[in-house]
Amino acid sequence: MFKFLLRRFLSSILTMLIIITVAFFMIRAVPGDPFSTEKNMPDEVRLNIERKFHLDQPLWKQYLMYMSNLIFHFDFGPSFRSRGFNVNDLIKLYFPVSLLIGSLAMIIAIIFGVIFGMISALNQNGFWDYTFMSLAILGISAPLFVIVPLMLLIFSLPGGLHILPVGGWKRASEVGVLGMIPYLVIPVFSLSLPYTAYITRMTKAGMMDIIRKDFVTTARAKGLKNSTVLFRHIMKGSIIPVVSYIGPAFAGIITGSVVVEQILGIPGMGRVFVTAALNRDYSMVMGDVITYSVLIIVMNFVVDILYSFLDPRVKYT
Repeated sequence: MFKFLLRRFLSSILTMLIIITVAFFMIRAVPGDPFSTEKNMPDEVRLNIERKFHLDQPLWKQYLMYMSNLIFHFDFGPSFRSRGFNVNDLIKLYFPVSLLIGSLAMIIAIIFGVIFGMISALNQNGFWDYTFMSLAILGISAPLFVIVPLMLLIFSLPGGLHILPVGGWKRASEVGVLGMIPYLVIPVFSLSLPYTAYITRMTKAGMMDIIRKDFVTTARAKGLKNSTVLFRHIMKGSIIPVVSYIGPAFAGIITGSVVVEQILGIPGMGRVFVTAALNRDYSMVMGDVITYSVLIIVMNFVVDILYSFLDPRVKYT
């Protein structure tokens, strides 16, 4: 196991170096610069700004300076558009919001997705099977820019129930933990719907494959209780595809929250990433890319570790 962990750690470092290098040069290959949208800027002012942010240096030298600050000081550099703010400070401010919403959405998706998929598999071609599979297809096909306004129409606007805020965000320091719940309901459930649908279908498919295995038939022939067969033999094997999906899905649910954050006015990383990309804020875009890349690598690493506990055939050496 130690050798496997060491290999994965070294390969993760190499992967991050490749991602950072490719992202650095791709961002700067886009026509324009962070200050090209400024109108009527005197040339002297532009030269001074470029000198301040080292944009007057050759591209290879900018890359070496950025990597040096990142590796030795863990400094993403100053934001080009948010004057007076460092990218590290902006990530500390906005990332916890997206992490909270994404984590809650993923927890709900896992719980309900596994339960719905299990019920569908145990009632194949029955009422609950058709019901949950139809809802899963609807959840997969309905885009977030349709789901979020629909939930606002039902729960927030005067014509509906009018029990939840239309949008915005309040931190726990402002309204307390319980006061945050109304602001979490719509974004969390909106984000969880597509992932609940995918997990439902994957759980059902995994269970249908395991149910027909010989060891399940043997376990039932020995007189084991249905609950024991279900949770000890069937679920343990059928949950493996779900676990492999959760890794990239968890990162995707955070990065994919941009639609929800834009519509509801939530100050999260997805919204900041789009704004930074449109404004060519090189440092902010790089900070977002690195943050998301680390998240994906860590989650995939956790999934590989969980494999060894769920499937005894998987051995890491």
